[in-house]
Amino acid sequence: MAPTGPLRVALTGGIATGKSYCLDRFAAAGAATIDADVLARQAVAPGTVGFAAVRSRFGAAIVTPEGQLDREALGRIVFSDPDARRALEAIIHPAVYAAIGRWLEGLNGTTRVAIAGIPLLYETGRERDFDVVVVTICQPQQQIARLIARTGLSPEDAARRVEAQLPAAEKARLADHVIDTSGSFDETNAQVAAVWKDLASRF
Repeated sequence: MAPTGPLRVALTGGIATGKSYCLDRFAAAGAATIDADVLARQAVAPGTVGFAAVRSRFGAAIVTPEGQLDREALGRIVFSDPDARRALEAIIHPAVYAAIGRWLEGLNGTTRVAIAGIPLLYETGRERDFDVVVVTICQPQQQIARLIARTGLSPEDAARRVEAQLPAAEKARLADHVIDTSGSFDETNAQVAAVWKDLASRF
């Protein structure tokens, strides 16, 4: 039986495995999309309840002289201290999932497929909120190299951030679809197109 509302799809995967690229490709194909990374930044923007909570928990050292969140300083803290990371996640994740819920409820009746990019889907135990889960993966050495190129982190810090997440192989095992971004853009695009064909065919 075809779904009565939009097909609810979560796109997840390890850091620097190509989630944002694939999310953009799905949007170009016709999916309604939302990005949890963007929502997470909004949740702790200056003037928000989240920002106040983060400052209260981690202190003034994670705020720049301009009053912005110093993400680099905060990252150094939370990726070296699991308790600190969990405290930050307890502030951010409820706000992110509430925003995704409002977005899904607000979609019009013509939306066929709604895809939420959620990096920590499995880590937060929210995979059952969705009809389908798509996971992006790549070779571990590529993941580290991409993260270093994107952020300027040291190899040790990059590895620490990768290791803070559920292993890619475990995410792939749990997924309905896996997109391997280790190859060329054309190869990734072909996989996205194949997944999109399956998602769209459910209507």
